[in-house]
Formats: sequence, structure tokens, C-alpha cells
Amino acid sequence: MTVRSMIAGVLQQEDLNFLLTNRIPRRLATRFMGWFSQIEQPLVRSLSIAVWRAFADVDLADAKQTRFRSMHDCFTRELKAGARPVDPDPGTLVSPCDAIVGASGRVDGATVFQAKGFPYTLQDLLVDPALAGVYRNGRYVTLRLTSGMYHRFHAPHDCRVEQVTYISGDTWNVNPIALKRVEKLFCKNERAVLRARLEATGHVVSLVPIAAVLVASIRLHFLDVLLHLGHRGPNVIPCDAPCRKGEEMGWFQHGSTIVVFVPDGFELCENVRERSVIRMGQPLMRVP
Repeated sequence: MTVRSMIAGVLQQEDLNFLLTNRIPRRLATRFMGWFSQIEQPLVRSLSIAVWRAFADVDLADAKQTRFRSMHDCFTRELKAGARPVDPDPGTLVSPCDAIVGASGRVDGATVFQAKGFPYTLQDLLVDPALAGVYRNGRYVTLRLTSGMYHRFHAPHDCRVEQVTYISGDTWNVNPIALKRVEKLFCKNERAVLRARLEATGHVVSLVPIAAVLVASIRLHFLDVLLHLGHRGPNVIPCDAPCRKGEEMGWFQHGSTIVVFVPDGFELCENVRERSVIRMGQPLMRVP
């Protein structure tokens, strides 16, 4: 039995997992990890990456570089050119990130599910009544990034980002165990709402990156500010940022979850099924 399998066995015990990842000073632990992960001292860097890899399935084979200044540098690594082919079909929206597919499907009026039996409303998550109205009876996909995955995210189609709304919040874990126990968890956590308009059709698509314990802070290429727990929201930031399909938009300083919202008329692609693994650039939804 390997160390990783032993750790996985322990963490699969739901009560213990929830206790270890949530019943701690979440915000303080998250701030500390944000500082610690960026230490560039070689011994600290090497040990931290080794411990991280013992807990997570980290594959660096497709990383652009093989030497890293810090654990954070490794966590936010770029990919080799061509490592994630982007589906060229103009009729598809592609996944913005590598992820495990969580709850997805039709928005029930204004109600969305984080897990079976645990609903939340569009208004609670997006905080903008007009934008929530756009996705009434629309479609959504929850994309969960595990700690070892590639943590940058990309444009799902040719689009123009019109607005970013940052909402400060908590840092609950967003793993399946917590999603089954904490009501409206996504609506409690720190998050950003990226509102983008598709160039070809004019549809408004939103990406909602959501932070988690040890994994807060979001960096966007088209904003000159780091979105992190020090802000108090919501902060509405108008912008006019064109993005090509598959173009990198930004990254989590550590990682978490992205929920994608589209209006009624879009349909999930056949490969999008709960608990399936999807990679950035693969088909996600069909554009009407």
C-alpha cells in the first residue's frame, strides 16, 4: 500500500474529511497557505512540492517548464504548446479548464443544485438580478478542479468579457463531502462572476470561479488587480476584454471550482456526465 493510497483511505471517511478540511480557521489557513506556497527557498520549495504530490495525483508531463521557483509556481504552471487541443467547431462551447464534472443540466426556473437535494438560487450566487434573469431555465455545468490538476482557465468561445463582479466570502472546502453538508456553499464562498458575450451570436455566458479552503485568490489577465480575500464585495469592475476560443483568461492562485452558465437553448454535449473527467478545450455545450 502506498502513502498516497493510505492518505486517500483516511480522507474517504466523510466525518474525518469534513472535520480536517472545514473545522479549522479557514480564512487564516488560506492566507497562510497563500504566503507559504510562494516561498522560493529551495529546500522549502522541494519539500512542499513533495508533500503536495504525496497527497495529490500531480502530472507534470505536460508542463511548459520542469523547474519551479516555489510550490505556487508549480501549482499555477503553464502547459506545453499543443497540450490541450481546442475543439474548432464554432457550434460548441468548450470546457474552460481541466475538471471533474459535478452537478449540471437545466436551471429549474432560478434554482441550481450544488449536489442532490442542495439547491441554491441564481440571485444568491451571481448577486445581479438582471444577470440571474438571463439564465432562468438555462443550462449550467459545475467543473471541479482537484488540487493536482492544471489550474489555469481559458475562454470557452470567441467572446468579449464585459464585466467582472468580485464577491468576498468564506473558504469552505468544495469537495463532494462538503457540498452534501453545507447549504448554499458556493454562495458563501469567495468568488468572481465573469460576464462575457459571444462574438458570433451575442449570447451572454458567465463563468463563476469559486474559491475554497487553502485555494483562494484569482488572477485575470485583463485586470491589473489580484482578486483575493482582502477585498470586500461585491466589487463590480467594468471591462472590455476580447478573448479567442481557448485563449488563457487567468488562473486560480491555488484552485477550486468553476460554474458555467448559459441561457436557454444551449445543450450539454454527450461527453459531459457527472463525475466524468473533462479537459480544457473539449466540447462542453452546443451553441443554438
